[in-house]
Amino acid sequence: MKLALLGDLHYHEIDTTIPGLPEAKAAFYQNVLEQFLNLDADLYISLGDLTNYGLTSELQEVYELLQRHDKQFIHVLGNHDLYGQSRQEILELTGQQRYHVLDTEEAVLVFLDTAKEMDFKDWGGWLEFEQLEWLEHRVIESKEKPLLVFGHHPVYRTTAGSERDKGSIHPSINMWNILNQNKGIGIYFNGHTHMDSIVQQQEWSFVQLSACLDQPGFRLVDIGEESIRISAVDITDPIVLESAPILHKHMKHFSPTLNARGKDEDRELVVQLLKAPLF
Repeated sequence: MKLALLGDLHYHEIDTTIPGLPEAKAAFYQNVLEQFLNLDADLYISLGDLTNYGLTSELQEVYELLQRHDKQFIHVLGNHDLYGQSRQEILELTGQQRYHVLDTEEAVLVFLDTAKEMDFKDWGGWLEFEQLEWLEHRVIESKEKPLLVFGHHPVYRTTAGSERDKGSIHPSINMWNILNQNKGIGIYFNGHTHMDSIVQQQEWSFVQLSACLDQPGFRLVDIGEESIRISAVDITDPIVLESAPILHKHMKHFSPTLNARGKDEDRELVVQLLKAPLF
């Protein structure tokens, strides 16, 4: 089974009167999403902040690009996706689920909603008791099967930037009480801090993706019989690389992140799967 992961895309509205800006927006987003959907994968996942403000126009435009290909796409909600309107309105517009699980032959895939609704002052992550209880059941039920969790916000004090104020799921939520109940391989994927980062703690691997506007590219997750291989895919198309700085210059609610790429070890990982005992 193969998964294609997209970090914070921040598809956004622009001032169409600025010379060259409409062309830069089209060149960047159309090419990025075309390359994303042309990856060889069974499932295509956005790790949140697919849009910059959650406006209806942003959602309609980006989904129109995504729906040009008949691919299974999952949109994990990010804080930027919930700035412009309510969670319920976003879910009705996109046809997505808030949080859910896919129990496949190869692994259990759990998709979280860590975003606060229309909270412009606190962009940190939160999970209410009902979702935490649901997650705990999913972790326990996964048993020894590989467990892959997808959320927008990182777990506190794991990946780069997760120790910052509003940089993670709120520190008062003890995610480890739930994650440590896992009996098999556990990998947690997230975005939010706009920095590539891979950290291994307490039998879990944490894989964080930077924002596409800073570091154009994706991650491929290949779930095999003996290992789970996570690899980076860079976009080298000059039209994408040249368009990004133009968008940076005129964007609201987004600032470029220096050193978003991280080191080589922050972008690729191989996790060996547990072998069943021979008896």
